[in-house]
Amino acid sequence: MDPAAGRDAEWWRSAAIYQVYPRSFADSDGDGTGDLAGVRSRLPYLRDLGVDAIWFTPWYPSPMADGGYDVADYRAIDPAFGSLDEAERLIDDALDFGIRTIIDVVPNHISDAHEWFRAALAAEPGSPERDRFWFRPGRGEGGAEPPNSWTSEFGGPSWSRAQRPDGTPEEWYLHLFSAEQPDLNWGHPDVRQEYEDVLRFWFDRGVSGVRIDSAALLAKDANLPEVPTTPGPGAHPYVDRDELQEIYRSWRKIAESYGGDRALIGEIWLPDTERFARYLEPDVLHTAFNFDYMAAPWDAERLRSSIDKTLDMHAKVGAPATWVLSNHDVTRPVTRYGRADTAFAFASKRFSTPTDPVLGRRRARAAALLAMALPGSYYIFQGEELGLPEVEDIPLDRLQDPMFFRSDGVDPGRDGCRVPLPWSGDARPYGFGPGGSDTWLPQPDDWAALTAEAQSSDPTSMLSLYRVALLIRRTHPDLGDGPMSWLDPLPGVLAFTRGDSFACVANLTDTPVDLLANDQIWVASSALEGGRLPADATAWLRLPPAPA
Repeated sequence: MDPAAGRDAEWWRSAAIYQVYPRSFADSDGDGTGDLAGVRSRLPYLRDLGVDAIWFTPWYPSPMADGGYDVADYRAIDPAFGSLDEAERLIDDALDFGIRTIIDVVPNHISDAHEWFRAALAAEPGSPERDRFWFRPGRGEGGAEPPNSWTSEFGGPSWSRAQRPDGTPEEWYLHLFSAEQPDLNWGHPDVRQEYEDVLRFWFDRGVSGVRIDSAALLAKDANLPEVPTTPGPGAHPYVDRDELQEIYRSWRKIAESYGGDRALIGEIWLPDTERFARYLEPDVLHTAFNFDYMAAPWDAERLRSSIDKTLDMHAKVGAPATWVLSNHDVTRPVTRYGRADTAFAFASKRFSTPTDPVLGRRRARAAALLAMALPGSYYIFQGEELGLPEVEDIPLDRLQDPMFFRSDGVDPGRDGCRVPLPWSGDARPYGFGPGGSDTWLPQPDDWAALTAEAQSSDPTSMLSLYRVALLIRRTHPDLGDGPMSWLDPLPGVLAFTRGDSFACVANLTDTPVDLLANDQIWVASSALEGGRLPADATAWLRLPPAPA
């Protein structure tokens, strides 16, 4: 592969982007936790897979109250992962393989171990140190009740009460996530300046993009009112407020000051497509995650509706669409697509939800080819290319996700998709690290057939499917960003063309269907049955030339 491939100024419009969760990707020193040296050792694997960029979830120093999304210092690397020098070498080495680096920034909150918050706790109410956060007196007798009734994204109240060294309770502070993640006050100039400096710090070190966590939550109504039953556009006290546009416009100017090839990528969960599109206007963010498609069930009508809505919305602002089937927060596709309810919603995650792994695997293969053929960029969560299932039998005393604890054990949390990857061998830790040390989350005993080593030599494996599809996607001139046209096949079948010679057909029915007339089948997620595309399968076709 040419190291310069994918380095054009607008690489992010068509890229295949691989998400690395550093704790669980590869371990170089045998301590059971993944690290940056482990990632560097696996760069040839990522090159051979065919990705254009790596998105790293937070690799900064963190107490790990929320898997690294509680950041204590943005200008260093967590010692469990390595050092800043190793990060710089990794960024450079990845570029030598033709792979860009995207870092994760979490601007809504920081860790309670951050020097700013420690200073705020040590200071008096009304002090400048506390103005960077949302400290408020409580309601009721003695201030014993929280300032309002906002709820945490992880369940339970979004306020915790600070205490003096002698244990005397005093003001409350806001945290839309865990208590260890105090929210920042984006009306404070120190906060604005700090994150602008953080962007420059990492752009100076060669990163090509910044993924913005919880990008719609930063700005709050300073009056902290209760959440209305049905808030109008821009009227929610802490979601999608208009002030955000000016914040991200300033970030866009910083990115563009480094050239036209630095991208800002938003994590934005918004049902209102018009409001969503505002973040993708030419002077705001470059692109944002498409959660509507990711959460959609395995249903032709629902997926087509999501595709149409996505492409129409992005076309209005000239932004590329993104397609993603999974990430570090959601149930893995092989498990989800085998369930009676194939949609995804945090509120419905429960223990002991049955799944059919054979059906789920077949649909996951088909879903990957369908999404990779759509216009725009495609995101792969590590292990998706191996067809890893959600690990749903982790011992309760090994679970670490705050979603599990704050739901009083009702929600299984997100640990099941974060289990360390299997690389080789017949027994745990499957080559994740040297020796036989236990991994930070336990791997299943039946993953030997799912290792990268085992799948590399199997042309029918999920890994082989991804490698072939990503190669075609990278080299076919009509794939990546660009136009598409729907065809009108049978109900339950999605079919479209990209250019004059490429077609994608996805059969979401329970019976085989005839394929379009074609000169070649580029790749199919399942073997054909008598020349027909089987149920829950997708094929890429080369169309014959149009008649003269």
